[in-house]
Amino acid sequence: MRVRGFTFAALVSLAGTAPLLAQSSAEALADPDATAQGDVSITIYNGGRSLVQDVRQLSIPAGQSTISFPDVSARIQPETLSFAADGTAIVEQNFDFDLLTPTKLMEKAIGQTITLLRTNPATGQQTRERATVLSTAGGVVVKIGDRIEVLRDDGLPVRAIFDRVPSNLRARPTLSVTLDSTRSGTRPASIRYLTSGLGWTSDYVALFDEGNSTIDMQGWVTLTNQTGTTFHDADLLLVAGDPIGGNGRSNRGRSMVTPGTEAAERESLGDFYLYPLDERTTVANAQTKQVSFLDVQRVPAQRRYERRVGWLSRDDQPVAVSTAISFNTSRSQGLGDALPAGTVRFYQRDSQGTPQFIGESRIGHTPMGSSLFLRTGNAFDVYVQAEVESRDEISKGEWEKTARYRVIEDDQVVRTVETEREIKYYRTTMRYTFYNAKRIPVNVEFYQDGLYRGWWARDFRVVSEDVQGEQQGVGTRKWDVRVPAEGERVVRVVYETKH
Repeated sequence: MRVRGFTFAALVSLAGTAPLLAQSSAEALADPDATAQGDVSITIYNGGRSLVQDVRQLSIPAGQSTISFPDVSARIQPETLSFAADGTAIVEQNFDFDLLTPTKLMEKAIGQTITLLRTNPATGQQTRERATVLSTAGGVVVKIGDRIEVLRDDGLPVRAIFDRVPSNLRARPTLSVTLDSTRSGTRPASIRYLTSGLGWTSDYVALFDEGNSTIDMQGWVTLTNQTGTTFHDADLLLVAGDPIGGNGRSNRGRSMVTPGTEAAERESLGDFYLYPLDERTTVANAQTKQVSFLDVQRVPAQRRYERRVGWLSRDDQPVAVSTAISFNTSRSQGLGDALPAGTVRFYQRDSQGTPQFIGESRIGHTPMGSSLFLRTGNAFDVYVQAEVESRDEISKGEWEKTARYRVIEDDQVVRTVETEREIKYYRTTMRYTFYNAKRIPVNVEFYQDGLYRGWWARDFRVVSEDVQGEQQGVGTRKWDVRVPAEGERVVRVVYETKH
């Protein structure tokens, strides 16, 4: 920590021996791996909020007393605290989060006297001077005798020695609770609170076997702790879902997920799934930890190619198709679980058998039984060029020739015509040219978007198509086009539209 040239980290020490030190300094000198925590359970949500439950064995005297709970989260929400111990009630609670640091020590010493220990780098001779701390704003200003001095990091070793640790500084985040107990004795005391600073994300590693059309998938939970406190030997429960309003969204490429309708065989809590870790674990402060939660093999999967174009697209040159991996999370397909939001990274073995990275895609919370189409990038050697081959205005009579009529019986009104504006009719031929430089044929899923032009021009007709298409909602038509190995294929579709 540096304050305008004065380096605290190497300069601060405490004068005297243990009798001169306050309780908080004794805590600072204690075993760094020691903890006052008891049986700790933590529920971590996706939204950055966590529930900590800590049961400690405490000796509580009769009547009113104040008991300290060190080793709580430095980012605790004090208003969420609940305390429970047999025969006791809370009178008052305080949370001391002003932690013992070199900077805080110097700030608390303003107006007090400290010792400056200087060492001559040439001779090693040490000199001591008593100094009064005047200010720490923008630098440390001290008064030594009749002179005012600004402590600077000028290459000369200087140490600031403090006589004591202020009582309102703590070595660790500490919760103080004033209790009123009907009896004395040792008993379990439970504290429960919400905190920020703990989080988890999920990541997936999928090894794609194109020859057998399968993937092996591992799921990893990444835990992060920025609470200022280490949680020792904790029982962790992860909740997939955010009860405070967040969600996981796909933000890479055009990956698609069709939600499934199968209930996963794991515990749920309301609308959220629970992912308990099998073993207790210590989550150190400022630590990132990864734990496996999914490991399945030979899930059926296939590589897919896709291109989407808008209405009247005119490609100047062929455009690479998107490449994706598709699979299903259903029980019958071998994966059989609900997937928390995260990033799926795909690998594939090269000719030497070494897995190589081939792309990634992000998913949101995904129910079991979902169909996933996860985009991994653009194909190197599969292209499509969409062009308007012709577009001609046609007469209303020609338009009517392709109309599809419905017959309504019992003398009901069949059709009402209202002319609100001049309507023009067009016949458009689109040419889609597919290119494949692979040694094997490929299937390309091709989509023509933009067919719905608004209420005034929503009537379009496919007069002819070289490949039988399938309507995907009101504005999109899909074709599955087989493109020969090391070859190309032209598909023409004729539309009649009004505008």
